[in-house]
Amino acid sequence: MILGTAGHIDHGKTTLVRALTGVDTDRLPEEKARGISIELGYAYIDVPRHEERLGIIDVPGHEKLVHTMLAGASGIDFALLLVAADDGVMPQTREHLAVLSLLGLKRGAVAITKIDRAEPGRVEALQSEVRELLAGTSLDEAPILAVSALTGQGMQALRELLFEAARQTLPRVTQNLAARLAVDRTFSLDGVGTVVTGTLHAGEIAVGDELLIHGQRARVRSLHAQNRAVDRAQAGQRCAVALAGLAREQVPRGQWLTAPAVALSTERFDARLTLWPGEARPMRSGARVHLHLGAQSVTASIAVLDGCDAVEPGASARVQLLCHMPVGAWRGDRLVLRDVSATRTLAGGVVLDPFAPARYRRTPERLAELAACELPTPVERRERLLALSSLGLDLARFAQAEGLVEPLDGWALGNEARAALTEKMLAVLSDFHARSPDELGPDAARLRRLVAPRIAEPLWRQLLAELRAADRIAVRGAFVHLPEHGVQLSAAEQRIAQKVSPRLVAAGAEGAWARDLARDCTEPEPLMRATLARLAQQGELHQVVKDLYCDTSTMARLAAIARALGGGQGMVTAAAFRDATGLGRKRAIQHLEYFDRVGLLRRVGDEHRLRADSALFSEATN
Repeated sequence: MILGTAGHIDHGKTTLVRALTGVDTDRLPEEKARGISIELGYAYIDVPRHEERLGIIDVPGHEKLVHTMLAGASGIDFALLLVAADDGVMPQTREHLAVLSLLGLKRGAVAITKIDRAEPGRVEALQSEVRELLAGTSLDEAPILAVSALTGQGMQALRELLFEAARQTLPRVTQNLAARLAVDRTFSLDGVGTVVTGTLHAGEIAVGDELLIHGQRARVRSLHAQNRAVDRAQAGQRCAVALAGLAREQVPRGQWLTAPAVALSTERFDARLTLWPGEARPMRSGARVHLHLGAQSVTASIAVLDGCDAVEPGASARVQLLCHMPVGAWRGDRLVLRDVSATRTLAGGVVLDPFAPARYRRTPERLAELAACELPTPVERRERLLALSSLGLDLARFAQAEGLVEPLDGWALGNEARAALTEKMLAVLSDFHARSPDELGPDAARLRRLVAPRIAEPLWRQLLAELRAADRIAVRGAFVHLPEHGVQLSAAEQRIAQKVSPRLVAAGAEGAWARDLARDCTEPEPLMRATLARLAQQGELHQVVKDLYCDTSTMARLAAIARALGGGQGMVTAAAFRDATGLGRKRAIQHLEYFDRVGLLRRVGDEHRLRADSALFSEATN
């Protein structure tokens, strides 16, 4: 169990920890000189009849060091709030209680300290005041004990309470969760190298593991958990991790040490936020705040997603946080907000989605997705998100957001969404064939723009492959069509195809007219027109303008020239294309307009711009 102290400055936190453990957690010269805690301090004590040690985080009580207190409080299991009998409830008593409550901490106790200095009746009155203070918070049922670290009065009762709480602490869930440690301290040791410390929020870490911190890979050289050398540490333990291959300056405090598969950094995430009941005014969209998440602190802006663009005191709402620096945030992580001047605690919450969208963030569809993110288990969340997503669910990103140890690959599409996309695709193809009977069909990229332009490319390819395997569609090169649209040529059409093939190759980029081919091949012009249309329908040749045809190899060569010309800015002009191909201006423009029509290019004013997603006439599709 990890115990965290809390309370106003000079209310005896460090003295009490020393009386419990024999360890002076004020380790810095400045701390000893001034008699106050500045950095987080750590101590450990063995729990009788229990395998695990009790780890204690001693936090500063000064109002200017609340950010340090928050860095330590994010990983604790049990809170010990201290109130000095000779001083009573003070500002940081209230703020630390707000922090603990907003972090959702429900296990804790209150120690009324320095009772050896109290006047008769003072302790009883203060106990009543503290009980009233706790009312309505997450610690409203916490026991209150009176102690003196100087005389030892009440200390045995406090020890027994803490030991029993440690015995009742269940191990944190590690199954299926990847390692994540919030770094609250970094230092170097001779012969060891760079060491980071923090609470392991999830998963396990073992000596030899390759982990990621601040975008850099590092190997775990050695490991301490609860102040003991170990080969493996588990979630819920205080850890010191020696990292090979990194200098101390490369791992600043506040970063996350994680398994590579779940490493993420986001500047925008959605959360469920609760405004502290003691706030005098609602929190509105646009408010600037200090965000505390894990051991990190950054400034951020708020956009309220629910209701009337404000969160009332004591109420909760879904919000989007736009961070002014990247943060690590995983679904379910707790957070605390303080005002922009960092003088008081405002709100607390839980991360819902670290991959929040910048657009469409308040639509009914998006709010339904956030409701799914609040379901209790990863399986329930995944199934609901899958049912809601009309464009499919990125399983790898879902696993990353959840912090799952086993990465999920590919995309998934719910049955309803699959049926709807299939129906729309078949309808679009049918309409395309009706409007352009002489073309085989649109290429896959163009079809995607017509059916579902926002769908992910891998999922679109997956859907095409499934429908092709089921004979619902046919694919030839880059072109997609309905199976019945690409019927076999008759014997007469095959004979004509053999005649026109060398003539089209010889014609090159100038192309050949249907009437000229009918004359040169001594075939009836109506039959020639019908055969050429059928060949174009099957993708064997291309009708640049009405009755003017080119062969596929020529079009592939012209497409390569267009791609080369547009390689820099993605723009192809008629003049540049004319010069590169040696064609006349009219024919060059006709070819560019054909490329616009089939989806290799798109017309923007007098320019033709390359479509980056088009595979038309590429080597991979010929």
